[in-house]
Amino acid sequence: MGAMPRAGDPAPEFSGTATDGTPVRLKDFRGRKLVLYFYPRDDTPVCTKQACSLRDHNAEIAARGAAILGVSTQDEASHRKFTKKHGLNFPLLADEGGVVGRAYGTIGGGGLLSAAKALLGATDRVTFIIDEKGRIAHVIDRPDAANHAEEVLALL
Repeated sequence: MGAMPRAGDPAPEFSGTATDGTPVRLKDFRGRKLVLYFYPRDDTPVCTKQACSLRDHNAEIAARGAAILGVSTQDEASHRKFTKKHGLNFPLLADEGGVVGRAYGTIGGGGLLSAAKALLGATDRVTFIIDEKGRIAHVIDRPDAANHAEEVLALL
C-alpha cells in the first residue's frame, strides 16, 4: 500500500474503466479540478447517501470547475446498476484489483478496520480534491456522507 497523499503532493497517476466502459485517467482531468472520492461498496446505505449528496450538487461543483469521479473495487456491472438505481450523474471507476486505492493509500491503511476492509477488498472513505495541475489540494479523510457535497463545495 502506498502512503496517503497529502495536500501539496502530486496526485498519483491512475487509469481504469468508468461506468460506461470508457477508459479514464488522471491526466484526462488536467486543466480542471477533480473530486476523486473513494468509497467502500456500491449500494450500501452510507455510500448511497454520499453518492446522492454529490449527485444533487454536481451542477454547483461543475460550476466551480470540478468534475467528480467515484472509486470503489466493484466491477463495471455493479457500478452501472448503482448508477442507474440512484440516477448518478458522474462516472464511477471500477478499481477491481485495488490498484488505484493502494496508490492513494485508501486500501490497507493502519488500524484494524482498514485491515478488515482490505481483506474484503473495500477501500476507506476518503475524498481527494485535485487541482488543475494534478496536485492534491485537499484531503477529506472523514467525510460526512450525507452532507459530503457541502464539504466539497466549501473547499472548491
